[in-house]
Amino acid sequence: MNDAAMQALGAAAQGKEYLTFRIAEEEYGIDILKVREIRRYEAPTRIARTPAFIKGVVNLRGTIVPIVDLRMKLHRSSAPHYGDFTVVIILNLLDRVVGVVVDSVSDVLHLKSDEISNVPEFDSAIDHECIEGLGSVAQRMLILLDIEKLMSSVDMGLVPADA
Repeated sequence: MNDAAMQALGAAAQGKEYLTFRIAEEEYGIDILKVREIRRYEAPTRIARTPAFIKGVVNLRGTIVPIVDLRMKLHRSSAPHYGDFTVVIILNLLDRVVGVVVDSVSDVLHLKSDEISNVPEFDSAIDHECIEGLGSVAQRMLILLDIEKLMSSVDMGLVPADA
């Protein structure tokens, strides 16, 4: 085995870091390397004829950023509450900047590969392909999302699926 292959195996065993957040009673994690920043929720400018879960756009230092209410997308909630802990996670995805609204951000966790389980087959609001796995830390169970796949799914229409 060459040095590059050994380093790749070592990195996989060491795991990676996830930003954790809550939507309703569920806790999710996304790759921290996709996160650009976290901002408090501010009402975006609505765009006509977009799905209800696309709340609109904001101007972030000269960049127009679409804002997706992940709570509405994943839980089909029609009237989510925007409270003091509601935040927007700004993501860098496939050369595009996208914001997602969540109920709250928890922390950043480092998960080793042995702390991540495969996802069992079941019916879910999230396409099975968009879930990397289930993370276990102490008494917590995290749904680890592949946020690029979720945001590039055809029904989202934000990031080209063939990019």
